[in-house]
Amino acid sequence: MPKIVAGVDSSTQSVKVVLREADSGELIAATSRPHPDGTEVDPSAWKRALDSALDEVSKYKIDAISIGGQQHGMVVLDSEGNVIRDALLWNDTRSDKAALDLNREIPDIHLRTGSQLVASFTASKVRWLADHEKVNAEKVAAIALPHDWLSWQLSGAESLHTLFTDRSDASGTGYFDSVKNEYCRDIFAAALRSERDVVLPKIIEPNEFGGITPNGAHIAAGAGDNAGAALGLGAGVGDLVISLGTSGTAFAVSSTSTHDPSGEVAGFADATGNFLPLACTLNAAKIFNTVATTLGLTFNEFSELALNAKPGAEGLRVIPHFDGERTPNRPQARGRFHGITHSNFTRANIARAAIEGVIAGMVYATQAVEKLGVSYSRVLLIGGAAKNVAVQKIVADLFAKTIHLPPTGEYVADGAAKQAAWALSGDTQPPQWKLGEVKEIEPSNSASEIVAEYMELIRSAN
Repeated sequence: MPKIVAGVDSSTQSVKVVLREADSGELIAATSRPHPDGTEVDPSAWKRALDSALDEVSKYKIDAISIGGQQHGMVVLDSEGNVIRDALLWNDTRSDKAALDLNREIPDIHLRTGSQLVASFTASKVRWLADHEKVNAEKVAAIALPHDWLSWQLSGAESLHTLFTDRSDASGTGYFDSVKNEYCRDIFAAALRSERDVVLPKIIEPNEFGGITPNGAHIAAGAGDNAGAALGLGAGVGDLVISLGTSGTAFAVSSTSTHDPSGEVAGFADATGNFLPLACTLNAAKIFNTVATTLGLTFNEFSELALNAKPGAEGLRVIPHFDGERTPNRPQARGRFHGITHSNFTRANIARAAIEGVIAGMVYATQAVEKLGVSYSRVLLIGGAAKNVAVQKIVADLFAKTIHLPPTGEYVADGAAKQAAWALSGDTQPPQWKLGEVKEIEPSNSASEIVAEYMELIRSAN
């Protein structure tokens, strides 16, 4: 009987579960459940959503499961394994000062961990906890990331010492060396302002199992969401992935680690043994939704309207820092219009400028990765907004490159499923599933002047 693997994407907005045949990758079932909104969430909500989704597909016997999860989130546990306070998520910016303090206190942190800290990183949130919730900080016996905690909960284990994770997600903590594949305990102690022994999840190999569910399904290492997406896409060295979800990410698979002193590029690890330098923007598809709603349009109508405007929106520019920004690192920044005239302030130009502004932010993020010597030959476009025709065309124009559009899918969940199949197989390399044809989008307009103006505006934004 063919073996079945489950891949989970426990994201900010929802949990998605896919079941695939381990050898072929054939899709057997898929389902999802929503997560609560907010920048701090009771982790039990994630577990309830995951349990509900797995119950829906319980008629299938799952041989192995793996969880891809939102990076950075801080789940703090006491000595009994109880959650001490709601988890602070990656998009919670209250820890921006804590990040600055730690960077100043540990000047070589980017050389050791691959990243200068920003508010998103777990270490920044640990310092915030130590400074603002001292009673809770004193209770901390273990700290896990969202996917670590869910894997642990699936196993039914009670000992904190059975927590496990992988190097991709650990590389987003700010206290992990992804070259040596070990925690930087002194950085963690500095963040917590304590030398006491706190349990951090064991790092296991990407094709290794860390536990087993009460139903007998083996639990693989899991991964951070971006690493999971790269694995699901089959991205390899030389690939750049642009992902447009709530946030935007530009990440490349690299055989060497990066160390960015500016903090714009995070030196993450991937889920196969390579590295995943990544720049993230806080504002992507959410901008499209907000502007479309303001104009009284559906997303498809918004797309059609944008394509009715000329490239460059007749000089109208949108700086899309509605929720502050991470790349460049300006958590208190706000969005703005630039270049408004009586003639260009039209609905079509507003729609076009909103898309161009978001994509220009992704160009800025990509240039930050390029400055570290990372090269790429193929650009993959993924995420919910990647389905939109206007977005596809504007990405191709602003990047001035052929854009490769994979078939629509749950890339993080697929990557997790592929990892579970990899661990089942015992092979040295992950399976090469063929999940559909890749469409190519060619640039149709020169946008070099538009991009140059946006780069200057983004650099000077505040």
